[in-house]
Amino acid sequence: MTSVTWAQVLAWRMRRQFIERAGDASVVQIARRLAGLQAQVASAAELAAAVRQTAPEPGAVQRALLDERTLVKTWAMRGTLHLLPTDEAAAYLVLCAAVRNWEKPVWQRNFGATPADLEAIAEAATEALGDGAILTREELTTAVVERTGSRHLAEVLGSGWGTLLKPLAWWGVLCHGPSQGTRVTFTSPERWLPGWTGLPSAEDAARTAIHAFLGAHGPATPDMFDNWLMRKLNRKKDVKSWFAAAADGLSTVEVDGMQMYVLDEHRDELLNTEPSTSVRLLGAFDQYVLGAGTGALYLVPAERRKEVSRTGGWISPVVLYEGRVAGVWEPKDGAVAVTTFEDVPAAPLKAELGRLETLLRAQAGA
Repeated sequence: MTSVTWAQVLAWRMRRQFIERAGDASVVQIARRLAGLQAQVASAAELAAAVRQTAPEPGAVQRALLDERTLVKTWAMRGTLHLLPTDEAAAYLVLCAAVRNWEKPVWQRNFGATPADLEAIAEAATEALGDGAILTREELTTAVVERTGSRHLAEVLGSGWGTLLKPLAWWGVLCHGPSQGTRVTFTSPERWLPGWTGLPSAEDAARTAIHAFLGAHGPATPDMFDNWLMRKLNRKKDVKSWFAAAADGLSTVEVDGMQMYVLDEHRDELLNTEPSTSVRLLGAFDQYVLGAGTGALYLVPAERRKEVSRTGGWISPVVLYEGRVAGVWEPKDGAVAVTTFEDVPAAPLKAELGRLETLLRAQAGA
């Protein structure tokens, strides 16, 4: 079996993800290439797109979400908010729904809801949003309670509404609509998204999602994919069946003694990739880090993980050197304060800092 090094893998990923060299891709093309943009923090998703573009357009993400509706904001991988291409979103949602963690007693105890409760909420929400309504969290809760007549559901929605609505997003019942000031809204993807055709089969979903993941974050094992998708909460037999369904078009290579999957069309390119020597800066919650996970020792030094994956689920902005996480950064007093973990070449770091500060000023003025 042909082998590659982690240095080659990281260099290849940086090329694929428009990091080694920014491109002229649109925000939708970037979201498609990266298998989504995490959007727990909206500005982080916008910066993730901007750092990958030679000429970022202010407001492009919002136009894609609200005017063109070529992106959709919804709960997806790992139960976090993502921006996904409208025509591929359903595939990711189907695989997320397979986790079925709401069937576990510990989940039911923690959130006070049963699978029957979720089904009742989903049915009521489907009816409430069926005419294309756009409802705030409070309005949706009221509509569910009115339709079910259940004070119990009012209580559980009031305390854990985000957790309880995530399965509804995965089932295609709702997605995020346009915000009303600081208030989140929900609407029906069937009504909101042009070309929405419902949820595909698990086999079709697997082909779309796995191929997209490997196209950005490969080579990878099924376990790595499962970690990215749902933090390894899926049944192993499901993950195995998904890779079987996606097998057409996949090859294998060996990385650090481990067999991993890569797309056929990328295999030769990967084998011929030279390690990178570049310095790049990425924002918080960037897919380059999330695709591998902060526990990936080839990317994040074990002794530095707490500085990258911080309390409250915060994923720090990072400095990349040779594709590895070699430091973190944060905005400070109108500039960027950098903490490096190793010696990083000064000249390319200075150039990246200048580019990043320009992007941050543009983002602040948008």
